[in-house]
Amino acid sequence: MNTATDVNTENTTHPDTADLSVLLIALLKGVIYQDTDSARWKQLLSLQARVRDYAVVLGLELILDESEGYAFFRSRKNEINDTDDNPIEKTVPRLIARRPLSFPVSLLLALLRKKLAEFDASGGETRLILSRDDIIDLMRIFLPDSSNDAKLVDKIDQHINKVVDLGFLRRLKQNSSVQLKHYEVRRILKAFVDAQWLADFDLKLEQYKQQLIEKNDA
Repeated sequence: MNTATDVNTENTTHPDTADLSVLLIALLKGVIYQDTDSARWKQLLSLQARVRDYAVVLGLELILDESEGYAFFRSRKNEINDTDDNPIEKTVPRLIARRPLSFPVSLLLALLRKKLAEFDASGGETRLILSRDDIIDLMRIFLPDSSNDAKLVDKIDQHINKVVDLGFLRRLKQNSSVQLKHYEVRRILKAFVDAQWLADFDLKLEQYKQQLIEKNDA
C-alpha cells in the first residue's frame, strides 16, 4: 500500500527531471543549436552530466561543441565495432540508423566543408552564407556535362534539399520572390567531415575530375 508521501512523490515531477526528458527527446530527434534554441542550450549545459549518463545506457555519446554551439547524439564507437570482443557492447542495438549517402550528396558535403575551411582561414565573419548559384557553381564542374542545363540544375537543387534535410545547410528567409535563395553552411558539418577525410576526398576529387576531362576529350 502506498503512503501519502509515496503518492505525493509519484505525482510530482522534479523540474530538472522534466527538463532532462525534454532534452533527451530533442537530442534523439536531432541537433540542438545555441543560436536557434538558446533556452534549451542553457538547460543542456547545466544538465549535460546527466544527459551523458543516460546516453551511455542507450549506447550513445553526447557530442557537444560549446565554441561552435551545437550538440547531438552519436552511436558509441565500441557499440559499432564488429571486432570488439566485449559481448555486452555487441548486444546493444544501434539506436541511430546510418544514412547511406549518394555520391553527389557526399560530393556536396565535401565541397561545403572545404569552403568552410577556407572561410575560417580567412578570418572575419562567423557565418558562411552561400547563394543557390554559388552552390550550383561549386558542383557543376564535378558533374558530367549535360546538354540539358535546366535538368542538371534541377538535379543539383535536389542534392541541396537533401543536405538541408540532413541539417548541414539552413535555408535563409527571402525578402522577395525575386531574391536569390541563400543558405547558411551549418558548422556542425565539421564534426562529420574532419580534416583527414577532407584531404583524402580532395585526392579522389582530383582523380574524378581528371577522369571527366579524359572522358569529355575522348
